[in-house]
Amino acid sequence: MWQAMFEAGIPYTEKTLRTVLVYLALLILLRVIGKRGLAQMNTFDLVVMLLLSNVVQNAVIGNDNSVSGGLWGAVVLLATDWVLVRQAARWDWFNRLLDGTPTVLARDGVYDRRTIAKQGIREADLDVAVRHQGGDAIEETSLIVLEPGGTLLVRLKDGDQVADKDDVAAIRAALVAIEARLPPPR
Repeated sequence: MWQAMFEAGIPYTEKTLRTVLVYLALLILLRVIGKRGLAQMNTFDLVVMLLLSNVVQNAVIGNDNSVSGGLWGAVVLLATDWVLVRQAARWDWFNRLLDGTPTVLARDGVYDRRTIAKQGIREADLDVAVRHQGGDAIEETSLIVLEPGGTLLVRLKDGDQVADKDDVAAIRAALVAIEARLPPPR
């Protein structure tokens, strides 16, 4: 029983190659589907990701159900990811290759509908992002960017930004100055 649990069904070199190849193939495929597919996942995208992991399982582990084989695959997968992430942090060109570049979805309060459609994003999702940032409508934005990791960055026009702590402090100081000029209450 114990021997079968830890005896790998395929050689570790084959398992290593399988794991790295599947990892790289998935990395390329996920890069091709676009940025929205990762950060803005809906229910359908989640189901696809779950099924995808099951579909490629045998390609990674081969004909091997052993504990040691599964753990070896996990180690190789994590090590490959660790190396690629470190290299992406080291070399900007490699990071752009893996992650891509930011994509402008709206500028000066106007959607770029062609780019939005190409990225597979709904305008309603952008409207929600604008409201999360404190805006009321697309017309209040100066820029909306889809970052390589799938994050939506919304920049509001100067007059449409919400107040920050410095703004509140300035208002308080102005009120104190006004109160100082008022005659004392009778």
